[in-house]
Amino acid sequence: MISTAAEFVRLRTSEDPSEYGRAAHEEAPDSVWLELIQGFPEMRVWVAHNKTVPLSILEVLSRDASAAVRSAVADKRKLTTELRQLLSRDSDAGVRTRVAHNAKCEREILEALAQDQEVIVRSAAADKLKGRSDAL
Repeated sequence: MISTAAEFVRLRTSEDPSEYGRAAHEEAPDSVWLELIQGFPEMRVWVAHNKTVPLSILEVLSRDASAAVRSAVADKRKLTTELRQLLSRDSDAGVRTRVAHNAKCEREILEALAQDQEVIVRSAAADKLKGRSDAL
């Protein structure tokens, strides 16, 4: 388990693949995630990429100022429907596109994204909907 924000930063910036992997796969207490979010803005995207990061932390990151962070959150399969809905209305087309590509994205959200003002979002949602109807 990762026990401090400094440990996460050290692991994430390490050139040793085993340490780098720990930053992506090991759990940490919520207090460590929150300290990283508040004190290390350059690490927020890597917090979102962690495989064990809890939903409560993803909820915080879903409102981050950085579109890159919100995009990383939008990729997460464990998101709730509510978080996917929130991110599907994001001001950044890249975030909305990541929602459309999310393997767990609900049909209703995809249908709404298929009407998006940005062609890249519409296309991603339409492709996903087409793939789903082919599988039925």
